[in-house]
Amino acid sequence: MKVAFFSAKPYDRVSFKAVNDRYGHELVFFEPRLTSDTAALAEGFQAVCVFINDTLDAATLRAIAQTGTQVIALRCAGFNNVDLPAASELGMSVVRVPAYSPYAVAEHAVGLILTLNRKLYRAYNRVRDDNFELNGLLGFDIHGKTVGVIGTGKIGYCFAKIMHGFGARLLAYDVHENPDCRDLGMAYQPLDEVLAQSDIISLHCPLLPSTHHMINAETLQLIKPGAMLVNTSRGGLIDTSAVIEALKSGRLGYFGADVYEQEEELFFQDYSDRIIQDDTFQLLQSFSNVVITAHQAFFTQEALTNIAETTLSNINDVEAGQECANAVRPPA
Repeated sequence: MKVAFFSAKPYDRVSFKAVNDRYGHELVFFEPRLTSDTAALAEGFQAVCVFINDTLDAATLRAIAQTGTQVIALRCAGFNNVDLPAASELGMSVVRVPAYSPYAVAEHAVGLILTLNRKLYRAYNRVRDDNFELNGLLGFDIHGKTVGVIGTGKIGYCFAKIMHGFGARLLAYDVHENPDCRDLGMAYQPLDEVLAQSDIISLHCPLLPSTHHMINAETLQLIKPGAMLVNTSRGGLIDTSAVIEALKSGRLGYFGADVYEQEEELFFQDYSDRIIQDDTFQLLQSFSNVVITAHQAFFTQEALTNIAETTLSNINDVEAGQECANAVRPPA
């Protein structure tokens, strides 16, 4: 099958070309995001392979469907950027990669926690400047602290296992309880209780209408003063303006994020010689108790290989007319 890759980076080319030797698809890589403005690039391609910041709204889907595209292959787990009802109406197949490496994302969340807690970014810069003073670097033991896990799927469970290893008390909120998490001694409680009791809160749930801005001005008033909030899931789970106000008031003690609600205009690009026009983002990263990474939690060798393998296997299933286990359909 002829496949157009959008938002393609050098590492995408390397990982997909290596795996494609076993599948034999025709792969063409484009750097721009897929939007209604770039839809013409997909002309003549039976499938498009897209990432988290590509925009597959109704207008884009209609445009690419008119020029022959019938398969939307997401090389990520989330599918909130796809208008599923429109895709269904157009007879398009949508497939995704539900689990590429839960360890990668869970471990990155822990990395953000340690970086924030032990001020590793500040300590590194001090030593580089030959400053060996410890004032301002005080952290806390994670052992014995209460960690709230919001979303206990595969990534949330991997994260919980690591926190269990630290000796933390585990609380969880999810609409579906995971028995593996219960086996760790995790207690499921309502969201309000998890927020109120947790010293560290880590988000691992999908972005759905029901979870959009689940962390907002009201829920931030429920958290334990000085608590740490970490988001390695989707930027839209958080009302960024409300987080900024909570940081300014001191209600929120630390904030770590690998995602940002308006990241499609920023992440995966080099702005080092340009002025960023997003004032909210600029203000957020100005806080000394905030650490932001640019959607790199998934970015391990193992994850890239798994993403390529699953994506090309999904396309094979659709091409062969077989039922694909990773198909995404609109809600009933």
